[in-house]
Amino acid sequence: MRRGPSTFNIASIVLGLAFLYAPIVILVIYSFNASRLVTVWGGFSTRWYKALLQDAQMLDAVWMTVRVGAVSATFSTILGVLAAIALVRGGFRGRTVFAGGIYATLVMPEVILGLSLLLLFVSVGLPRGFWTVTLGHTTLTLAYATVVVQARLRSFDRNLEEAAQDLGCPPWKAFLLVTLPLIAPAVAAAWVLAFTLSLDDLVIASFTSGPGATTLPMRLYSQVRLGVDPKINAISTILIGLVATGVIATYLVQQRAARRGDQRS
Repeated sequence: MRRGPSTFNIASIVLGLAFLYAPIVILVIYSFNASRLVTVWGGFSTRWYKALLQDAQMLDAVWMTVRVGAVSATFSTILGVLAAIALVRGGFRGRTVFAGGIYATLVMPEVILGLSLLLLFVSVGLPRGFWTVTLGHTTLTLAYATVVVQARLRSFDRNLEEAAQDLGCPPWKAFLLVTLPLIAPAVAAAWVLAFTLSLDDLVIASFTSGPGATTLPMRLYSQVRLGVDPKINAISTILIGLVATGVIATYLVQQRAARRGDQRS
């Protein structure tokens, strides 16, 4: 006879979830606070969302962050797919060195990575701005995208791709028409993960940004040092909603692809 979860286990789960999500819930609630004091509830209001729409500097930082995140996530996902293919299917010399170079950013402190990128951009004379931040975030998120796609490729049945090639399909076309659609959920997950990491990054952006390339984390950090502005709660709530929507959409796509795979099998 199977026993249900004990009271201790339930209490541990509840306390763990409360520790993780209570601050987020409080932030969302106080984003609708009418009071300017972020710790004093003054009634329900959307005034800070309206004030946010009138803050040109904050909106510019949001737009810069979204652009950097989208472009860097796209670059890192494309490179991550290619790197994963090389690591899973390649038997070339120097494979270990190549893998070490890819995964180095997983354990390297962001301060070291940001300083290294800064010295690189200065040495080649590349002016710091949108593209330097984008390249920095691509370097940061490449390893994460590679890990996600590599895990899917390891369990991929290559007989499907080989069957397409036996029927006259060139290797590149077999990959685009057979392999890529089957690993699409992993590719989408890699993109969302890279995009989320780019949205969250402060250290790399601080080293690689320049005039006119201030990201949202940099803007929020500079304002928090002078005092918590209620508009920070509003923009944080919007970001939480966007990230949660992306995660849920990715999960639904993966579940739908898994159901299709079960039906075909």
